[in-house]
Amino acid sequence: MAAFLLGAVFLIVQPQIVPSRPAINSNAEASSQSIQRELLKKTSQKNDFKENIHSNGSCQQLPQTIIIGVRKGGTRALLEMLSLHPDIAAAESEVHFFDWEDHYRNGLQWYINQMPFSNSHQITVEKTPAYFTSPKVPERVYNMNQSMRLLLILRDPSERVLSDYTQVFYNHMQKHKPYPSIEQFLIKDGELNVDYKAINRSLYYIHMQNWLKYFPLDHIHIVDGDKLIKDPFPEIEKVERFLKLSPQINASNFYFNKTKGFYCLRDSGRERCLHESKGRAHPQVDTRLLEKLHEYFHEPNKKFFELVGRTFDWH
Repeated sequence: MAAFLLGAVFLIVQPQIVPSRPAINSNAEASSQSIQRELLKKTSQKNDFKENIHSNGSCQQLPQTIIIGVRKGGTRALLEMLSLHPDIAAAESEVHFFDWEDHYRNGLQWYINQMPFSNSHQITVEKTPAYFTSPKVPERVYNMNQSMRLLLILRDPSERVLSDYTQVFYNHMQKHKPYPSIEQFLIKDGELNVDYKAINRSLYYIHMQNWLKYFPLDHIHIVDGDKLIKDPFPEIEKVERFLKLSPQINASNFYFNKTKGFYCLRDSGRERCLHESKGRAHPQVDTRLLEKLHEYFHEPNKKFFELVGRTFDWH
């Protein structure tokens, strides 16, 4: 079906460190519209894709940029901040096209239908944080568009683990369901439980290797999630340059909300903050347990820094 039409997709086991593919020649990159036309030809036997053109001339199109992760790294904040730019059209919900089989089987027409209407000068963006850690996603994205621009936002791995737990904890509380303490997940037989999924999601170098098998490093921009929280404007400026957008977002678009404890957005006189579910306080964790977590991530972080040629201010 759709998976066959896109090309054979194989589940990829966690690989050893391998060099990324050679960077794609920018002169050979087609425009987003021509890429979509070619893609639709390759993936439609009946050539029955609908353009979904609005009466005002805008249309739904495949994204040229995807925020691939990481979960609890600040993807929603990044998308909201990037949406301040007039040349960005962002999908409101997480699409989960490449990582959920029932969505992927629906094919590219379904994927296009999830996108916002945009004008020819706009870049369509979707974000699904689970993409980064899903082994099958990089090849699927590559098969769709080899020239895709990818945004990856990362935080201190230990802090990301705590945020991961906090989100699931509150989801259970809202449904009046009990949920174990974080210590019950982090400790197993007196040692750090390295099988805990939240810990695995923070092993950035393992997942990054998978993406670098298909995309050159200069097609993946890494946003420093910790800096985005403390001072968002410089990080958003870098994203604008990466996406080759005109500098439209200004420092005045951000203001610190003392009540919430994080930056909110100001757009054309209208102020808005992220949902109340964002920025929740992390659970109190024993200092010795935190130290174990920091120690565990020391070597993986070092490998990640070497892989991307860049360091971050993490424990």
